[in-house]
Amino acid sequence: QVQLVESGGGLVQAGGSLRLSCAASGSIFSINVMGWYRQAPGKQRELVASITSDGSSNYVESVKGRFTISRDNAKNTVYLQMNSLKPEDTAVYYCNVQGLLHWTRRTFDYWGQGTQVTVSS
Repeated sequence: QVQLVESGGGLVQAGGSLRLSCAASGSIFSINVMGWYRQAPGKQRELVASITSDGSSNYVESVKGRFTISRDNAKNTVYLQMNSLKPEDTAVYYCNVQGLLHWTRRTFDYWGQGTQVTVSS
């Protein structure tokens, strides 16, 4: 009922930048929270950043000052601008979108397929 399409991952040298995008489509009435999570090999998935419909955002401490989350409500798209990347940022990044379905007004909670970000030293 809701599809998420991620893009923007890749390989970058330490200190470089990448921008991730995640576009939601389908039977969407409204979107509340949009977020980015990451999972490195052998580690648990962690929240990197999230943003609410009114633009309030929060970040994990390790990315504060380097990553910026933003959203385009008209396009149902969330972005993650990642600057000053470090090797420890290497992970698969997943977007997560929560909101209400059209027609039924039931809540939904969907995940993107994941995009690999690799930062070389």
